[in-house]
Amino acid sequence: MTEFKYCPRCATELQPLEAGGKLRPTCPKDGFVHWGNPLPVVGALVEHRGNILLARGRGWPEKMFGIITGFLEALETPEAGVRREVKEELGLDVEIVSLIGVYAFDLRNELIACWHVRAPDAQDVKLSDELEAVKAIAPEKLRAWEFGTGLAVRDWLERRLKLPSGS
Repeated sequence: MTEFKYCPRCATELQPLEAGGKLRPTCPKDGFVHWGNPLPVVGALVEHRGNILLARGRGWPEKMFGIITGFLEALETPEAGVRREVKEELGLDVEIVSLIGVYAFDLRNELIACWHVRAPDAQDVKLSDELEAVKAIAPEKLRAWEFGTGLAVRDWLERRLKLPSGS
């Protein structure tokens, strides 16, 4: 999270003052409060041709892959945001299957809303400049990780196991 030291309105040094029941960086001159609210992020667990697509962002370690994520834009619904991110990063038009859940990612001060989405088999993946690689994993081989969007993968896998055959 970005910590403000000075008021963005008047440049006065911020002081830790009570606001909303907590000590928060506050301007003693004009009352500006840096609330430090988390940023809204959307995530997509993309199903394509029976597999789950995981992507590696530019500069990530070679073996690190994750689901598609991006910041929600102003005046955009979360559903539109998740479809836009998949289109931008993978070149795929997707339908939303279901909301997986909403997860706090404290390390980056984000709140991530994750969906299971499905792309038509006829479409081919076209990587954006933001990504270095994509890999397709059979759902039964997919493994969750213990933070951020990995929690959505965990929840999706758990729900999948509870579904009757053929669903």
